[in-house]
Amino acid sequence: MQVKANLLDKQAMARVLTRIAHEIIERNKGVDDVYLVGIHRRGVPLAERIAAEIFQIEGKQVGVGTLDITFYRDDLSLLADNPVVRGSDVQCNMPETTIVLVDDVLFTGRTVRAAIDALFDMGRPKQIQLAVLIDRGHRELPIRPDFIGKNVPTSRQERIEVEIEEIDEQDDVLLYGP
Repeated sequence: MQVKANLLDKQAMARVLTRIAHEIIERNKGVDDVYLVGIHRRGVPLAERIAAEIFQIEGKQVGVGTLDITFYRDDLSLLADNPVVRGSDVQCNMPETTIVLVDDVLFTGRTVRAAIDALFDMGRPKQIQLAVLIDRGHRELPIRPDFIGKNVPTSRQERIEVEIEEIDEQDDVLLYGP
């Protein structure tokens, strides 16, 4: 597979995350009961960046949690013999909180389904919203994001790779294809 396109560079990613932060504030009429939860791996730094943008805009600190969905996946046996477990850290009063799940790429919807299952094992939030950097289509489950950085219609033969500075030492969203 070769790189077909650079969908977002560092500056474009920053603009997208700023827009998502504004949309979260607008939709929730502020952020008093909002808590961001990043899905491991790349959803975590994205959630932290969105929280920083919200602070710049509103002057209010938004809590950020992390969610490991490893044992909630329906394809766990296909992943690896010894999957990496990172652990979850969600510290909020669930019944009074709007959780915004944050992930890098929305594809089939199975990761989000697993994340919702994991959250409900911790309690019942007031509401769950979904923010994704890239929505590439091909849903297998009836899941729709509330906040989308960029819609990128793809074929199943194509692959999207998100690179995050905190993990990969650079910010890029690349489209690979035959």
